[in-house]
Amino acid sequence: MNLKSIFQIVIASVCLQLSANAQKGTTLINNVQVMDGTGTLAIKGAVRIKGDVIVEVGNLKVTPNDKVIDGKGQILAPGFIDAHSHHLGDLQKNSAGLSTSNQGITTVVIGQDGESYPMDSLEKDMKQKRVVANVASYTGHSSLREEIMGEKNLFRNATQNEVDKMKMILSKELSKGSLGLSTGLEYEQAFYSNRDEVLQLAKVAAAANTRYISHIRSEDVTMADALDEIIQIGKITKMPVQISHIKLAKLSDWNTASSILTQLEKARAEGVQITADVYPYTFWNSTLRVLFPARDYTNMASAQLAVTQLFDPTQSYIVQYAPNPTYVGKTVSAIALERKESDAQALISLVAIAADFKEKHPGYKGSIEAIAAKSMSEPDVAKFIAWPYSVICSDGNGGGHPRGYGSFSRVLGKYVREDKVLSLENAVHKMTGQTAEYLGIKDRGIIAVGKKADLVLFNPATIIDHAAILNSHALSTGIEMVWVNGQLVYAQQKATGKRPGVLIKR
Repeated sequence: MNLKSIFQIVIASVCLQLSANAQKGTTLINNVQVMDGTGTLAIKGAVRIKGDVIVEVGNLKVTPNDKVIDGKGQILAPGFIDAHSHHLGDLQKNSAGLSTSNQGITTVVIGQDGESYPMDSLEKDMKQKRVVANVASYTGHSSLREEIMGEKNLFRNATQNEVDKMKMILSKELSKGSLGLSTGLEYEQAFYSNRDEVLQLAKVAAAANTRYISHIRSEDVTMADALDEIIQIGKITKMPVQISHIKLAKLSDWNTASSILTQLEKARAEGVQITADVYPYTFWNSTLRVLFPARDYTNMASAQLAVTQLFDPTQSYIVQYAPNPTYVGKTVSAIALERKESDAQALISLVAIAADFKEKHPGYKGSIEAIAAKSMSEPDVAKFIAWPYSVICSDGNGGGHPRGYGSFSRVLGKYVREDKVLSLENAVHKMTGQTAEYLGIKDRGIIAVGKKADLVLFNPATIIDHAAILNSHALSTGIEMVWVNGQLVYAQQKATGKRPGVLIKR
């Protein structure tokens, strides 16, 4: 045997040893339809995980070092990314993490509607209170206002000096990994800000090459102006802008989703990088106070407009009410009957009682009042879901709205399998790769070698949500297994006890 042959044998031996070491402690998810999150058709194959990373994808053979999981021919997709979420509090309180895992969510994007935690606090919290899912966060405009202006001094425009201070804090937060700026302009904490205040902050986010996401100023009475504002922010700053939980919440505007999308398409054609997220329900969850667009909470005419145009009191349920917990689970109309008031007067009374409770209990933690309000049409929701530039979100937590437990499985069950609004590949893309692309998350969202092993195994023939307003924590069926950073966190509708979630920074 010559020297060259010996050298080749040694090299081959070393390569075999390196290969064996690489496979050591691996998990092979075998016999699956791999739907990689790019929108392409699934292919039959397998995925091998080592640690928190995907190391091989394709027609793979079992090795002695593999822990083998038989996928039984089901779909293996990237873990779902919740583009607009409020789940962190529930994940910290309920370590099992069922609200996210039962619907296949592996990453939640918080800091929404203008409310956020400082990035340093969030990072410290994530280390002390490990959670099931990964977390990424925007920086909230309302939180900046509260820090600079004071919680009781928000019902006015900010001064230029105050805006400058907000801009400094925002810049620091962006440098620490925040995804960008979020606003909740329909809520009182930010309602009184003017366009210039928001635009100045948006320019800071744009300069840092980040994003802007907004619960726009109105989803009903003044929606046209609200859409114009976010489009102008995108046009002036040149950065990506996203409409939070896009909807048409005024009865007389129902079934006009096509015209709204035409407006957004026109903006895109003019260079505005505008997108939206959407949840798959015809009712929202928020405070009763947003039903008064002019913030005139004792105005009977405004209350009458609310009960006739802005929500259906016969199908809208109180899901949180600290002053009188017996109201929880009842419709506004039922409470009105109980109180011997009209629907409009009952709405005024509920807001007034909650305000009085807040005044008398300044240290109260949590939401004092909330309503799951029926106010959208099914055809509009379907059109927004189908729009090529929308992604899926829950806008949920562990509370009273079923979206907190059922959004993603509902899309796959109702809007894909039953109603055929989307193809399965397109729906998965909207939940994974497309969302990751919009957020600038590079290492998740698709199944490929080197990507983080956030994965969900589901049965497309059986997946469906079961959560409802009066049973909001009912678990989905069809989500078979969920992995976060390579660790199995959910199987057979049960949590495994693992909490491998990490903080994802821009």
